[in-house]
Amino acid sequence: MTNSHPSASHPSPTTAEPGEPGCAGGLTVLDPPDLLGPADGVDDGPAAPSATLQDRLAGRLSDITSLHEHTARLARARGLAATLDAVLASGAALLGAGRGVLVTLTPDGGPGQPVGLGLDRASLGALETVPTEQSLLARLLSEHDRPEELHSPDLAEDPAVGGRLRELAVHLGLGGAVGLPLATVEDGPLAAAVWFYDRPAEPTRRQRELARSYCEFAAPLLAGQLECERIRRTTEALRRGLLPDHLPRAAGLRLAGRVVPAGLDRSSGSDWYDAIPLPDGTVGLTVGSVSGDGPGAGPGSAPGAAAAMGRVRAALRAYAVLEGEDPVSVLGDLELLLKTTEPSRTATAVYAWVEPEERRITLAGAGHCPPVLVGRHGAEFVETSLSAPLGMLACWEAPGVEFTAERGDTLLLYTEGLARHCGPTLHAGQANLRRAAADAPRDVRIDPDRLCAHLLAVCPDPDAAPATDDLMLLAARFE
Repeated sequence: MTNSHPSASHPSPTTAEPGEPGCAGGLTVLDPPDLLGPADGVDDGPAAPSATLQDRLAGRLSDITSLHEHTARLARARGLAATLDAVLASGAALLGAGRGVLVTLTPDGGPGQPVGLGLDRASLGALETVPTEQSLLARLLSEHDRPEELHSPDLAEDPAVGGRLRELAVHLGLGGAVGLPLATVEDGPLAAAVWFYDRPAEPTRRQRELARSYCEFAAPLLAGQLECERIRRTTEALRRGLLPDHLPRAAGLRLAGRVVPAGLDRSSGSDWYDAIPLPDGTVGLTVGSVSGDGPGAGPGSAPGAAAAMGRVRAALRAYAVLEGEDPVSVLGDLELLLKTTEPSRTATAVYAWVEPEERRITLAGAGHCPPVLVGRHGAEFVETSLSAPLGMLACWEAPGVEFTAERGDTLLLYTEGLARHCGPTLHAGQANLRRAAADAPRDVRIDPDRLCAHLLAVCPDPDAAPATDDLMLLAARFE
C-alpha cells in the first residue's frame, strides 16, 4: 500500500482511463487535487498553445456543468433512501463506473444495511462477509486516520485488499474500485461508498476531482437526511408505544390487531385500537381517530394529534373500566373530556362491549365506519346509527346497537384511513373491505390474525396515493 499527497514537487502519475488494463497494482490512498488544477495530471506549462488552453477551459466548463446537474439532482431527492440512491448513481456516472455499494454509519458506530447499485441482494450479502480489516468501507468510515480516497486498479490481483475481497472480486466480476467517504467537520464520518468497474481500471484525475467535489457537497445533505430519519424512527416508536403492545386473552374470544402508521410528513391525524379486559370478565373493544388542531389542520399537526390520541385512549380505558357495558356512556364521557381538554380537536370512535361466553355485543359509534361481522356465509356491516364525530356538535348522543354473534363469527373493527385506502371513495372502500373479508379463504377467516394480514394485503388500492391516515384493524373471533 502506498500513500501519495500531490504537490508541486511530487506530481501524481498520469492515470489511465476507465477500462484500461495493466494499471499498476496496489491499494492506493489518495488526496485528490483541486478541481481547478491541471487536467488529468498534465501540466501544460507557461508555453502551452492557446488552443490547448481553450480545450482545458472547455473541459473544465463541461465538468462544472456535469457537477451542477448531479448536485441539483441530489438536492431534489426526498427522503434518505432517495438520497442514497442519488449518491450512488451520480458517483458512478462521474467516475465512469458500473456498480457500487454504500453504507451509512449507525448511531452505535457500526455500519448499517448496505445499499447497492447494480448489485443484487445476494451480492450485497457476500460483500458483507468481508472481514473488517479487509473492508474498504470500514476504512472509509473510520473516525481516525480516515483516507481521503481509496482505489485499486484490479481488486482480484491486488494483494493489499485481502484474500476474501480478492475472492469476491473474481466471483462477482469486479475489476477496479474507487472508494470515497462522506463526512463533515461537524458530524465526522456519515457514510462510505465504493464504486466498481467491470474490469481492471481506475479513474482519471478529472473523474476523481469531480467525484470528490460531489461527495463534499452530498455530505451535509446526507447529514440532514440521517437526522430526519433518526427523528422519524424515534417518533414512530413513540407512536407505536401509545398503542397496546399485546392484546388480552379471554375465554371464548381470540383477538388480533394490525397497524400501518402513516408517515408524519403525510399524516393529518392519529388512530388507536385497544382491547380492554374489564373486571367482570367482559372485554371492551375500540378503534378511533383523533385529528385537527384548529383551522387549517394538516400534516404539520400530526405529532400533536398523536399525543392527543394517547391521552384520549388512556381516558377511554378509564371510562370503559367504570361503565364499560354502556358504550353510549363511554363515548359520551369521552366527548365531554375532548371538548374540555382538547377543544380544537375532533375524534371518531366506535366502542363495543363484548360478553365472550354468550357472544353478546353492545356497541356505539361516533362518526365512525360501521364494523363488519364475518361469518361462515359471508360478511355484513353492523349498522350503527348515523352520528357526528366527538367534539363537533354542542352535544353528542347516539343510541347503542345490541346483537348476538354466532360461534365462529369474527367482529372486525377498522379505521377510516384503511377504508379510504381501499377504494376511490369512503363508501367504495368500505364495500371493498367487506367483500374481501367475505371472499377470504376459510382457513383465513377462522384465524383473526391471518384475516387481518390478508385484508391489509389485498384491500389497499394499488393505484392509490401514499396513505395520509393510519391503516388499522382489530379482529375478535368467537370460539
